[in-house]
Amino acid sequence: MTLPAPSGPDRLTQADRRARTRYALLEATARGLSRHGYGNLVLEQVASEAGYSRGALYHLFADKEELALAVVHWLEQTWYDEVGRLLVEEPDPVEALLAVARGSAIHSRREIARVLMTLRAEFDGRDHPIGEAVKQTVDRVAKDCARLIAAGRKTGAIPPGPPPAALALAYLGAIEGVVIYLAGHDPHDVVLAERAARGVLDLIAT
Repeated sequence: MTLPAPSGPDRLTQADRRARTRYALLEATARGLSRHGYGNLVLEQVASEAGYSRGALYHLFADKEELALAVVHWLEQTWYDEVGRLLVEEPDPVEALLAVARGSAIHSRREIARVLMTLRAEFDGRDHPIGEAVKQTVDRVAKDCARLIAAGRKTGAIPPGPPPAALALAYLGAIEGVVIYLAGHDPHDVVLAERAARGVLDLIAT
């Protein structure tokens, strides 16, 4: 996300200040969710870490749930801006899937990228708006990956096998497992994320 540039000689508009405040709070909340989960998230600590008062936080977000939902949507958009765009921009289905595997490993080196993993585990099996928002995000990514798998099978680049929807979930799970356990192991995380993707997709390494 690009923050607004100063308007005039080092001056920000009210909208600019609001955008910067919102960004700082979202980022601090993402770090807090990654470290502590939703249940243990303390809004006073979030506001303090972002450099704002609790009042500033409540001026933008009604409560913890609304803030966490905003983080989920922000992270989904961030992932698509940085990595998921390859799902539509790369014309070759196989290369798109492998590029997303590599890009996901790099993206997940940032602490905030682990939020969705943390929340999915925390809300698994629970009827809760945050769990539903995370599920919708995962479903969107899985659907995009399944589309590419189906396209790759039409060309013969991806061998026949389980249904594309099931294979897409396995592909995402394999990548997620690599980036969780290899956090901080640069550049091996990228190499092994691609290797995991190739294995699940039954591709012969070149």
